[in-house]
Amino acid sequence: MTVEQIAARLAELCRKADFETAQKELYADDIVSIEPYATPDFEKETKGLNNIIEKGRKFGSMVEASYGTAVSTPQIAGNVIAFVLTMDIKMKGKDRAKMDELCVYHVKDGKVISEQFFM
Repeated sequence: MTVEQIAARLAELCRKADFETAQKELYADDIVSIEPYATPDFEKETKGLNNIIEKGRKFGSMVEASYGTAVSTPQIAGNVIAFVLTMDIKMKGKDRAKMDELCVYHVKDGKVISEQFFM
């Protein structure tokens, strides 16, 4: 897949909040995921596709309700994809909130090799 095809498919799946399908289809086995900061629930850096899928499942288990997900038009610069992801969610034990993050993905040899999130 080209970077443009990966960007389109990634944005499509993220709009549906189908993050695990995106990971399984588009990510390299040795992908690295970097969060803006470490929390009691998540490390700052996660390595490996299986660990990233598990991190996503853990995040999903913390969500009480989802009211919608939006993704901006992907921007591409060489082998880098970026878009803004907005989730309107209620985390367990917390108030409903909108979470905005800039998602940046690096592509190599037709697969996403890294993702980094900025909030």
